[in-house]
Amino acid sequence: MAPPVLAISSAIPGTVHLVDVGGQRASSKSRNGIELIPRPSDDPEDPLNWSDARKRLSAAMVVVYTVGVGLPLTLQYSVLSDITHDTGISTAALVQGTGLMFLFLGLGCLFWQPIASTYGRRGVYLISTLVTVPIMVWTAYSRSEGEWYAHRIIGGFFCAPIEALPEVSIPDVFFAHDRGTWMSLYVFALFGSNFLAPVLAGWFAEAYGWRWTMHFGAIIAAATFGILFFFMEETMYFRNTLEGLEDQEEEPKPANSSDTSDTSPATNSFPPRRSPLSRLSFFTLLPGRPTPNQTLTAMYLPLLIMTQFPTVVWAGFIYGINLSWYNVLNATVSPVLSAPPYSWSTGPVGSIYVGPVIGAGLGALWAGVAADRLTLYLARRNGGIREPEQRLWPLALSAVLSCVGLIVWGVGAQRQVHWAGLAIGLGILAFTCVVGGSVALSYNIDCFKDISSESTTSIIVIRNVLGFSISYGITPWYTNMGLQNCFIMAGFLSLGCTFTFLVMVWKGKALRKYSAEKYWRYAKRSFHRE
Repeated sequence: MAPPVLAISSAIPGTVHLVDVGGQRASSKSRNGIELIPRPSDDPEDPLNWSDARKRLSAAMVVVYTVGVGLPLTLQYSVLSDITHDTGISTAALVQGTGLMFLFLGLGCLFWQPIASTYGRRGVYLISTLVTVPIMVWTAYSRSEGEWYAHRIIGGFFCAPIEALPEVSIPDVFFAHDRGTWMSLYVFALFGSNFLAPVLAGWFAEAYGWRWTMHFGAIIAAATFGILFFFMEETMYFRNTLEGLEDQEEEPKPANSSDTSDTSPATNSFPPRRSPLSRLSFFTLLPGRPTPNQTLTAMYLPLLIMTQFPTVVWAGFIYGINLSWYNVLNATVSPVLSAPPYSWSTGPVGSIYVGPVIGAGLGALWAGVAADRLTLYLARRNGGIREPEQRLWPLALSAVLSCVGLIVWGVGAQRQVHWAGLAIGLGILAFTCVVGGSVALSYNIDCFKDISSESTTSIIVIRNVLGFSISYGITPWYTNMGLQNCFIMAGFLSLGCTFTFLVMVWKGKALRKYSAEKYWRYAKRSFHRE
């Protein structure tokens, strides 16, 4: 039975009892003293009830998708000079085209995320991967600036699910106490594939030319589609509880009650188990899915959320700042290292990205495993209560290192230091990109789990608009100011922006309380509780 409106209005979203302290509040849905949030149903096909092996396979498929789409889309970074030399398209136009791709990677989520939340995640993943194949083939035949812009925009729209859908698929399967670890794995796959792509592209282009490098990306996308078609399961599941209100919603009725008007499903009325063949279908029409009108509403709801949920805007800002520095990195690596005194060919230019791959891996451990453990520790100290702001403290290290990484890269490039110094700067910067993105996404889901599909889209739109703006302006910025002054300014700007997490630690709960009534209303509407 749906909880009363009064109870919903007074609950602060994101504040949940996560850890049993002293054995006094443990429920039947707990494990090793840790409450299972969200509360799993009794349905064996509920993704939260899947075996560990099945859950890990689901996470692996998210990683395969992220790498299989993210890597082809970023193969161009270490071969920008070759593309310019061969086609006459300026480096500035190539970078701006990539910026347009990032813009539509964000805007496209407004369309694809509601489709995935209504008809299933699997079909959206498969369509996105399949369309990547012809996009990469088209890229190989680029001849003009307008053509470059066209396939970057179309690719951005159809590949937009890579930006927001994994952030929904992971909470479909994993509980609150470990979702940060799996979220960081996704962010590592996202950034790591983007850093690995130039390594492969550099040497591949040196051997076969940049056009065949794009064909190589099409082959990767095609192989990814085959793997996902056979091994990716649908994780969409419509449950009967809202995160943080499970105890209120599942209160047993009095023994003498004869009320049969409860609309929640009986434990023995779960959908029948799907056959292996039916699991290969693109989309799944589950009972209880949003209506067409609700799906259309969800396409503009993320824009409304930006005006009503300050913590969502802040999370998008933090993620956007980190994406901006990632775009800065990619826009400057090839021009700097292909020019004197380095004068590197595409192979060595690509190899410089080994540093960022290592940095991204370390960042995933810090933002995932370390952050999850810190959150549990702080929850125990808080009487077992988890506040989403407890997850933000890893940003303290990220703030300092982002400043260091930007300055080491910019000043080092200006002073023409040894390439190892530049690689270290890039690795440090990659660490901070992964930490910032992972923490921002996990924080948002901890705050507003039951509208996370829409709020994640809000974050991605904010993030990618910022990323597009920086991509559009970075070339004239460092050209007019010089690499040294540009990156010193960027370093301290990043330091100040990231340290705004202290404001959220101080006022985040008050801001969540401010958004509570609107949140519960949206959450109830999403779950047909009106």
